[in-house]
Amino acid sequence: MNVKGSYSKLMALLVLVLSSSVAAQTATDVPVDDDRKPRADEAAVRLYFDPAGGVTADEAVARALASNGELLALRKEVEAARALVRQAGYRANPRLDVSGTKAVTTPDHQLMVEGMLPLELGGRRAARVRVAESEVEVREAVLADRERMLAAEVRSKFGEALASILKLGVTEDLLDNSQRGYRLVVARVLEGRTAPLEQNQVLVEVNRLRSMREAERGKTEVALLELRNLLGADPSEALKLRGDFDGLIDPLPATADATARALDSRPDVRAARATEALAESRVEEVRAAGRADAEVRAGYQRMRSGYMLNGIDGRGALRPIDDTFNSVTFGVSVTLPLRDKNLGAIEAAAAELEAAKRRREFLELTVRREVASAYAAYEAAARASEIYRVGVRGQAGQNLTVIRKTYELGAKTLLDYIAEQRRYIELENDYVNSLLETYLARVRVASAAALAEARP
Repeated sequence: MNVKGSYSKLMALLVLVLSSSVAAQTATDVPVDDDRKPRADEAAVRLYFDPAGGVTADEAVARALASNGELLALRKEVEAARALVRQAGYRANPRLDVSGTKAVTTPDHQLMVEGMLPLELGGRRAARVRVAESEVEVREAVLADRERMLAAEVRSKFGEALASILKLGVTEDLLDNSQRGYRLVVARVLEGRTAPLEQNQVLVEVNRLRSMREAERGKTEVALLELRNLLGADPSEALKLRGDFDGLIDPLPATADATARALDSRPDVRAARATEALAESRVEEVRAAGRADAEVRAGYQRMRSGYMLNGIDGRGALRPIDDTFNSVTFGVSVTLPLRDKNLGAIEAAAAELEAAKRRREFLELTVRREVASAYAAYEAAARASEIYRVGVRGQAGQNLTVIRKTYELGAKTLLDYIAEQRRYIELENDYVNSLLETYLARVRVASAAALAEARP
């Protein structure tokens, strides 16, 4: 019996030594000197976040609006449309015809000069100008709508990047705490107060948090790369953000007021109305083209003509029979719309006008739905984030603190503490997700209702 007992103690001691050596070898990848280890907010988060000199959402939007290639092209199109307005206002150019004839066998010849001035009757020029002005309004509204959508896209991507940074910060803080806990467990194992298995369990949790940190860092990098693309920045350009998710539940205008504002000033609605006005202008333009038109003519003619005979002049002398004749011509040319009254073009333009009206009516209905759905999503997300903030997050942090202290006192097991820490990480990430959802919903409200939004 004594031999068996001694053998059992020897095997237990051997297992203890082997476990300690394995744990020590595995722990070489984990930094254990806290004095030389940068703090969490200095190690990773500060690579992407600068509370003093970082880029805010408003600055990101301003940069995107100034450098986005598509917007630059649209602005050039607006300039081109404005130039066409000036062109449309010019009156038709006069024409000048110069011709002459020369007889082959006689000295007869003739020179004719005639000028013509189109009158553009029937309101042709005014209709042409209205069409050009309507096209400018359409292009300006399209540009403003693209700016609205790009601003919302930049703000959304900014919020996603900021949420990734917050999650990275949570993981960094927990990793820092877990590393300190790991060092405590190592000390206990070396003192013989804790089994090496517990050290291995803590090491597994530390490495799991390290893996989560790298995953969050990758998500942050991707989000910032996408944000750089929207800003027109080089992928290698340094970019640090600044902002927070505070003030997300500040009051918004009433749904009815927001809907009225959207219907009145949203750029896509203005573009639809401008398109309808453009269609009306084109109807008037084709009608004017089907009316009578005229041009005035005036000319001068010089003709020298004679015969191959001689005649007697007043003094009784012989002279050739020829003379030079000068004459002035004038007249009016009238285009009579007897056969082609432009009826087909008028019918087509009227159909396009009706189509523009239907599109505008459908868009107004869509805008009402977008505003209502954006408000509904925002209110639900705001309630959810407030529940997390008031009733979940603080209590979860207290629970983790209590479990950690009771574990340190020996009243709780390590598995209890690890389980509570994982639950806390999940709740923190869910809270950040709820903040992001609230922020994105608020961005959708601002975009749908054409509101000025300056968060985060």
